[in-house]
Amino acid sequence: MSDNALANTSTSSNAIVTLISRILLTLLFIPAGYGKLTNLAGTAEYFAAKSLPLPTVTAVIVGLVELVGGLAVLFGFKTRYAAALLGLFTIGAALVAHLAPWDQANQTQFFKNLAIAGGFFVLALHGAGAFSVDSKLR
Repeated sequence: MSDNALANTSTSSNAIVTLISRILLTLLFIPAGYGKLTNLAGTAEYFAAKSLPLPTVTAVIVGLVELVGGLAVLFGFKTRYAAALLGLFTIGAALVAHLAPWDQANQTQFFKNLAIAGGFFVLALHGAGAFSVDSKLR
């Protein structure tokens, strides 16, 4: 196999892996955002119980970040920005909802969120790949 053919195979594999990674990273966020926006009262009640300010406004903002940010990453639109935003958001969610060292289940969720944030930061650095809106707009 020539160096050129090997490079093309590697580029194609990278594009496919990046697409799969984008899909996997958004599996939680798109349905969660939709769920929050379609059940604002319940989401606001949960946020109020967590002592978050302006629980209804917070519910709308969180729902939009998850839904719109998730869709942007899924389709590869403004991916670096959306992935960085979702990475920071996920760290914030870990700190607000899952920082409970005495509770093993919450600690697992806390570290899961940190791992997901790491994936978003790699995507923010790497970009959306060839199978994306970003690539088509270049």
